Amino acid sequence: MSIRRTLPVAALALACLPAFAQSASAAQNNVVREEVVREELGNRVSENIPAIPAELVEQLNRYQNTRGAGLAGWTRDGCLLISTRFAETAQAHRVCEPMGMREQLTFYPEPLGGMTVAPSTSTLDGFVFGKDKGGDEFSQLYWFDFASRNTSLLTDGKRTQNGGALFSRDGSRMAYSSTARNGTDTDIWVRDVATGQARVLVKEGGSWSAQDFSPDGKRLLVTKYVSAAESYPGVVDVESGKLELFPVDGGKAAFGSFAFAPDGRAVYFVSDEPLRTDDGAGKVQEFQTLRYHDPATGKFDVLTRDIPWDVDGFTLAENGKHLAYVTNEDGISKLHVLALPSHREVKLPDLPIGVIGGFSFSPDGKRLALTLNSATSPSDVYVVDLAGAKLARWTRSEVGGLDAGKFVAPALVRYPTFDQVDGTPRTIPAFYYRPAKVPAGRKLPVVISIHGGPESQALPTFNPGAQFLANELGVAMLVPNVRGSSGYGKTYLALDNAEKREDSVKDIGALLDWIAQQPELDASRVAVQGGSYGGYMVLASLMHYSERLRAGVDIVGISDFTTFLTNTESYRRDLRRAEYGDERTPEMQKVFAEISPARHPQRIKSRLFVAQGKNDPRVPYTEAEQIVRAVRGNGQPVWYLLFNDEGHGFKKKANNDYYGAATMLFWQQHLLDNAAK
Repeated sequence: MSIRRTLPVAALALACLPAFAQSASAAQNNVVREEVVREELGNRVSENIPAIPAELVEQLNRYQNTRGAGLAGWTRDGCLLISTRFAETAQAHRVCEPMGMREQLTFYPEPLGGMTVAPSTSTLDGFVFGKDKGGDEFSQLYWFDFASRNTSLLTDGKRTQNGGALFSRDGSRMAYSSTARNGTDTDIWVRDVATGQARVLVKEGGSWSAQDFSPDGKRLLVTKYVSAAESYPGVVDVESGKLELFPVDGGKAAFGSFAFAPDGRAVYFVSDEPLRTDDGAGKVQEFQTLRYHDPATGKFDVLTRDIPWDVDGFTLAENGKHLAYVTNEDGISKLHVLALPSHREVKLPDLPIGVIGGFSFSPDGKRLALTLNSATSPSDVYVVDLAGAKLARWTRSEVGGLDAGKFVAPALVRYPTFDQVDGTPRTIPAFYYRPAKVPAGRKLPVVISIHGGPESQALPTFNPGAQFLANELGVAMLVPNVRGSSGYGKTYLALDNAEKREDSVKDIGALLDWIAQQPELDASRVAVQGGSYGGYMVLASLMHYSERLRAGVDIVGISDFTTFLTNTESYRRDLRRAEYGDERTPEMQKVFAEISPARHPQRIKSRLFVAQGKNDPRVPYTEAEQIVRAVRGNGQPVWYLLFNDEGHGFKKKANNDYYGAATMLFWQQHLLDNAAK
């Protein structure tokens, strides 16, 4: 269980203007344009990025050679399938005992994702994995057979997106999500494992995913996802395809995990539906809670009623004796295990403080494996022995030979922002990485790092970049969860929707005010970085606060919401409209014209570095190129980095290493120097 292209005609015409025409326009406005120095090396294209000094590369080397290990599941023989990287990309490995040898199973140039192990109750012995090409996210599903070590393609191999593989208990069927029918809607398909025949089971339109097969394999729980605040659960008869949607209390709610209870009648699920009171009214719920419902008896129970935080996910043991769930409490994960059917809390050993990723019961149900990450340790896999309440570490990932005792753990701070809640200033949570042993009287430069999503959450996980900044460059990092972030309730999640988009940017302005009030921080040397939606936040922050920001790094960021929504892949468009607004309406066209940085490049006066993957299906590379072109058109220098073999982020080690080194050089030149920006 895991805890979420082309320019339109008018824009294309602008993109195709010859360079001399743009230069002439710039000259008419008395703008001196910087000469673009372009370098192409293999799949890397860089513009105006200086040569990376050898001493910086050497200094970064150990930080860039940290690695983590993530749990994918248990094999039938009691080993663990994990994902980790030993060369360029993350691949599948097997570990069979605590701190045992890691046996690498796959050796692809592209990273693997979405690994699903066949159930131990089936005759299958292997796992399904997803793999795309160059980060294009058109993942195909493959079967890896443990006995033969052979791999076979399960899906169509075309320009389709396939994922979310789920087996029935006996392994005879595999459900998965796919865009194969029309390239836009994400349907649910079912594959007969014996014959290899696949058919569409749910084709209602929208974005659907399979949640759980009933114990007899005849029914399948499914969910239609609309937005972070809206999903619709249901059950489908696997033979007939008849779909029955469940009623949603309040008409609209968020749903997480959904699974059949061991008896096959009742269900466990995660939701923020309103809770019925004695008078029949619905009591609004801010957080997603774990619930139990038996339709036959009408029994309903909220199992986490007393925990005022979101339940991130849950999983059940194959033997039906335990259920494990994880809560997200101010960014820290808390593990819980319940005995079934009593729902009695099981005593657990103390776990290191951190963030839990995937977690899964062993085939016999006696142990629980989980991925654990902390601010001072990369992801590793641990196993809990339930009977003895003991914890064993199964992997110990490398930290590049660095002294892990010197890693900086962030403090959680809250700063006031511009609006109020019940008459008092609203506060924004942020993780603060502060360098150790700061000389008296020295003020620290600051990098503000903004997460993407926007319905995501920055967590105190291991960040080698933050550690390098703190320990080697003496730079503080602040990682805020501005309004619109998940983890703080449904009201907070909706505070940046549609026309309220720039309210989240104001939260960055409030953070700049807070920085100016901290005696140890240098308000004259502050920069901002972020990826995807966080990249938009970087550009928007530079647009509004250039006089207070030295520089910004935008990674795969949105620069114009209209062109972004027009050009993002069709299977994502409606999902993004639910969050950002519909670019086809006059009202949102006006809003987008006002808030899109590419429309107001003259307001960006800080130094800018833009990095992008050419194959990005989410935020097309044209978003990067148009902001680079627009800002340069104002005479403002821009560094630009493009990888032709990457998508929405940089998953190949060599590419990510170069990007990281270029970023640190950018900070050295434009944040740490004493010259004006």
